[in-house]
Amino acid sequence: MFEELKSFITVVELKNFTKAAEKLSLSQPSVSVHIKNLENHFGVKLIDRSVKQKSIAITDRGYLLYRRAKEIIELMDTTVQEVKNYSENISGSLRIGASLTIGEFLLPELIAYFSEKYPDVNIEVFIENTSKIANMVKNLSIDIGIIEGNISSSDFNQTFFYKDEMVLAFPYSEKSLIHKKDYRDLISGRKWVARESGSGTRDFLDMFLSQNKITPESITVLGSNFAVKEAVKNNMGITLLSKLICKRAERKEEIVCVSPDETYVRNFSYIVSKNITPSRAATVFIDELKSYSESLCI
Repeated sequence: MFEELKSFITVVELKNFTKAAEKLSLSQPSVSVHIKNLENHFGVKLIDRSVKQKSIAITDRGYLLYRRAKEIIELMDTTVQEVKNYSENISGSLRIGASLTIGEFLLPELIAYFSEKYPDVNIEVFIENTSKIANMVKNLSIDIGIIEGNISSSDFNQTFFYKDEMVLAFPYSEKSLIHKKDYRDLISGRKWVARESGSGTRDFLDMFLSQNKITPESITVLGSNFAVKEAVKNNMGITLLSKLICKRAERKEEIVCVSPDETYVRNFSYIVSKNITPSRAATVFIDELKSYSESLCI
């Protein structure tokens, strides 16, 4: 119908089928068919054609349709532009909560990229352990929570986007010793470094110690993954750490990573409240998060 209306408007304004067809880059028969379709649709004569005088005359009903058709096409053009602008110009505020592993080692690069691509979005980031992030989403204090592990709650929609392996981390000074011995000979009776209870990383460490029947000489509890990594680096103990963190530190010759015989894998996921519809900024950020995680290489 829109193409027919455009043809009709052009014929009325140029008073000529041939010129209208040229302007629209259509054949003259196509323009004639468009006008005929409109006349059949409305059941009235819109244009009187004079073969002898090779001219056309617009009927009263034709002028009425012309005025309305102009309004319709202008409204459609405006709507198309508004939709295009809505898709391209993302703005507003975005509150993101992330657990410490994600917030310290995955999120910064993604946030920098997102901010450059969408400069009109004001981002606020909160870094807490998984349980606190879940509560913040539940209370609507943040728009998106990016967490480690699984949350069993009917309050959220949870979507997994990345699998993170947990590995043992030793001081780099023990690299040669690790290559000579079985790692299991190096983990008993040791000092360990751990995150606080309630963090996803601590849950895996507790599981590992229990399954391997290991009683640490001592456990030093620290409040961030960076602090844990630095403690291992400085010979304060060993730990179970995200491979995402460990491999980056190993490349800097700070610590040594060893994969245990058992596989300890946790899912990174994002959670949003079921009680609200995510904003446009939140939806676009989630899309960027998925793309980023697919290209992530450790």
